[in-house]
Order: sequence, then structure tokens, then C-alpha cells
Amino acid sequence: MELQTCRLEVSDGVAIATLDRPPVNAQNRRLRQELTWIFDSCSDRRDVRCVVLTGAGNSFSAGADIKERVGLVQEPGDYIAHNRLTREFFYAPMDCLKPVICAANGPAIGAGFALMLSCDVMFAAETCWVQMPEIDVGLAGGTKLLSEHFSRSMARAMYLTGRKVAAAELYRLGLIEPPLPRDALLPAAIAMAREIAAKSPRGSREIKRSFNVVETMPYREAYRFEQTITEELSHTADAKEAQRAFVEKRKPVFKGE
Repeated sequence: MELQTCRLEVSDGVAIATLDRPPVNAQNRRLRQELTWIFDSCSDRRDVRCVVLTGAGNSFSAGADIKERVGLVQEPGDYIAHNRLTREFFYAPMDCLKPVICAANGPAIGAGFALMLSCDVMFAAETCWVQMPEIDVGLAGGTKLLSEHFSRSMARAMYLTGRKVAAAELYRLGLIEPPLPRDALLPAAIAMAREIAAKSPRGSREIKRSFNVVETMPYREAYRFEQTITEELSHTADAKEAQRAFVEKRKPVFKGE
């Protein structure tokens, strides 16, 4: 796909996906299609073992492009199709077979914050803040994502007031990694991505799948499912290589098999 609103760079097993739609990386249809394609393609690429998602400029993403919503419905079914694309957009980082690290370089607002919450690991710049202002623009999406990360009271207070929450507070609540100066943010996210990329790609993929599946399962059934993942991994070449390397006191060489 020809990228017009995003950028993609791949090096040393790490893909860096950058939202690049000035001035604030507002999410229109094209951006959502492109980023979904990026996550899907990274799932299939053998040269990608981890993905870092960030934004260009001073904002991570200001959320949905409200200007696009004006006149969105031209014929029956338009809004339903729009909602379907939006849903799949947020599922894309979750469904990506590779771990996804968010490096929020600036404000993450509305759908921008939802995109951030859809990633596996979250970094944020010290100047980053988040907000769900849907109540002020006639929208109401994202309550499920907030409920999974915040307490009942805070999730509702954030949504009903549209108030801003600073990165420092997100860290205090245990939602993100320690906030960093802007110039240290991307290097830190890439460093973690490279650390993950050095692990077994098969193991990383199955661990992410396990996290996604057990979220909605009772404790006993979730643990049983995790054991099936461990049993399957034990037969892989990567698992056997990891065990040999441990015994031989050397770094393992993983092939994703």
C-alpha cells in the first residue's frame, strides 16, 4: 500500500510505524486504512519481530477527524461502514502477531488514547496527556477500553467530564512505563523493542496470544489455556535452542521455528 498518512521503517527486527498527518495526526479513513495495513503486514513479515508506534510532530493523535464526520453519511450504510473500519482499526494492534509498543510523543485524545490503550506496552513523553472528550463532540466510543484500565469511578469521571490526565498520573496508576523526556522517548521504546526482538519470535507471538485470550476467561480455565500454550511451545525448535543455550551458558540463536 502507498502510505500517505503514516510512515514505516524496519531495522534489526523492529518496525517503527509513525502517524504522520499534520498538524495533530487526526484519524481519517485513509490513516485508519494505512495503519491497519501496517499492522497486518508486520504480522506476516519475518524481518519484523516487534512494532513501535509513535506520532510525528507534537501530538501522538488528536483522535477522530471531526471535520470528516461532517457530511459523512451520503447514502444508507455509510455510518455503519465507517464504524466497522473504526473497530477493526483499534483491533489491528491487538490482533498483530508481533508485540506492539506505543511511544506517545504528545497528547493522545479520544480515539488517539483508544489507539494507545490498544497496544501491548505503553511509553509516554513527560509532556503527554490523555483525554476522552467524546461527550463534547457528540460521540460515545471507548468506554470498554477505559474500563479495562481504570477503576469504575475514574473511568466514568474521565468520560463524563472529558478531563485531561497527565502522563505522570498514568504512571502512578500503573498504566504506562515511566514518563520520559521527549528526546529520550523513542530511543527507550526502540531499546525495549530490540530486547523483545532478541527473544524467540514464536514465544513472543504465543505469549501475546495468551494474554489476549485469557482476559475474558475465568482463572482456572485461563491457567489451563496457558498450560496448553507452554506445552505447544515445548516442542518447538526455539524452545529446545533456548534450553540448550541456558545449559551451555551462551546466547540462544532463534529462528522462529
